[in-house]
Amino acid sequence: MTRKKKDFTREILPDPRYNDVVFAKAVNILMKDGKKSVAERGLYDALDKIGEKTKDDPLQIFHKALHNIQ
Repeated sequence: MTRKKKDFTREILPDPRYNDVVFAKAVNILMKDGKKSVAERGLYDALDKIGEKTKDDPLQIFHKALHNIQ
């Protein structure tokens, strides 16, 4: 009888501010040395500036930019 390993992948929780899983994944990708708050602050500041300049929903622009690079 074989012993199978269990799948220990964790589910990514949505971002607390925007409640979006894709944004949380982007934060995890940008994170260095486990400093998640620094990565979150950088992305939040960038989205705030995008929202001020375009007067549109910054999360929608973020998703559009991700779609363009795929």
